[in-house]
Amino acid sequence: MSLSQGQLPQDIEQLSRMVRALDAENADLKAEVDYLKRLIHGARSEKLATIDPVQTSLDLGDLSDIPVAANDDRPQNHLRHISRRSSGRNIGALPKHLPRYDVVIEPECQTCSCCAGELHRVGETTSEALDIVPAILRVKRTIRPRYACRACTTGITQAPAPVRFMDGGMATTALAAHIVTSKFAWHLPLYRQAQIFAGHGIALDRGTLGSWVTRVAWWLEPLYDRLLAFIRSQPRVFSDETRLPRLDPGRKRTKVCQLWAQAVDDRPWNGPAPPAVGYIFSESRSAREAERQLASFNGILQVDGYAAYKTLAKRRGKSNARPLRLAFCLAHARRKFVEVVKLTGSSDALEIVSILAEVYLIEQQIRGESAEERYHARQSRSAAIMRSLKAHLLDLKADISTQSALAKAINYTLKHWTGLTAFLDDGTIEVDSNVVERSMKSVALTRKNSMFVGNARGGETFAILASLVNSAKLNGLDPQTWLADVLERIVSGRTTINQLDTLLPWNWSAEQVRQAA
Repeated sequence: MSLSQGQLPQDIEQLSRMVRALDAENADLKAEVDYLKRLIHGARSEKLATIDPVQTSLDLGDLSDIPVAANDDRPQNHLRHISRRSSGRNIGALPKHLPRYDVVIEPECQTCSCCAGELHRVGETTSEALDIVPAILRVKRTIRPRYACRACTTGITQAPAPVRFMDGGMATTALAAHIVTSKFAWHLPLYRQAQIFAGHGIALDRGTLGSWVTRVAWWLEPLYDRLLAFIRSQPRVFSDETRLPRLDPGRKRTKVCQLWAQAVDDRPWNGPAPPAVGYIFSESRSAREAERQLASFNGILQVDGYAAYKTLAKRRGKSNARPLRLAFCLAHARRKFVEVVKLTGSSDALEIVSILAEVYLIEQQIRGESAEERYHARQSRSAAIMRSLKAHLLDLKADISTQSALAKAINYTLKHWTGLTAFLDDGTIEVDSNVVERSMKSVALTRKNSMFVGNARGGETFAILASLVNSAKLNGLDPQTWLADVLERIVSGRTTINQLDTLLPWNWSAEQVRQAA
């Protein structure tokens, strides 16, 4: 609000305080504007090479492109020990499991140029190249002969028609699995798939493909429920949420709904639980919705700083019925300091980021070790770093403006300190929530290409199929092979409702290994 000449205080000290307050407010607003500009137009990498060019090889492992649970951070004093990462080129023999076919190229003349005698074979030169057979669309004809007795009149004998995943449909379960996998595993929207089919001379409109996808989700919903039950039965769960717009015809616009994600992954400490992710569609992002989803869960919930999880934990703490402990994400806290460095060039913020890089270096070194070994390493090395960091944050907080961006980052970190340091006391807890962050990448790509879901049922279909397909990918399976077999087993009745656990990706994979042995 602007002040007139008469409203200005006459006291010099009061004017000085006002100027300092306005200066801090302007700096804060400028930082927010710069942050929004960078969010829209700038790079989002968290590598220190991007933040500070002097620290060229310090890699903070951008959450949008990180293949492992802990970020690949390295402090500057360890640079000389870092070997250059190998390139991703395929050099050497192609996989042995691929089928081979031979093309033999004989010389034009097999007689000796000197004496005209017949040449004999003394060896060969062999080279291999990866080849592809494009997808072949074909028509599956199901023929059911009818039989009758010439001497009797008991009627005609004919085998019953096999159950189809959609009554009156013209698609096999294999085609339906291909469409679902293309959309939810490889992010190919239905209208593009319709264009691909048109290129093969098959006219399929997007509505028809959508009805097939919905029907597949109907068949697989019981398996989806088993997947969610498995995730929530684990002692440690990662959780996050992201927007998923749906059409709202009454308002002639889209309504921003939510897709919650719950994930488990014990691979960083060689634990027993296989990796899995489950998505839940919801109209709300409230604490009540979080409570509804996690009513059966008690254990360690690793999340970002969203208030709904804190409210949930507080309610559980008062009831003492199903205890819930929150572990927070150190990467989210670090990101706030990264943004301060990018926006203001603060050397204090850069120092904090470098300190956190030391913690991530330790996490990289102990990744894959047992929970006990991780605990001892954290207690002997990371705990001292985190204690020193907290003391440093408290000292900085006392010396800077409370309205500055750096102060806000410090306040966030200190406010969540107990949850941010939970990993120090338990080798099974991760340093951040990147497990579920990575599972959101697939959702973001599918959402980007599809833009929105048509209705609430479309959101539920999205959640069911994305959960199953991405869980299959987490377990190293080809999602289309797995989904086609699972869908056929369920539709045909070969796997009954009380045997659905055998179709979960890790159980299905183990069965395939036993059959191949």
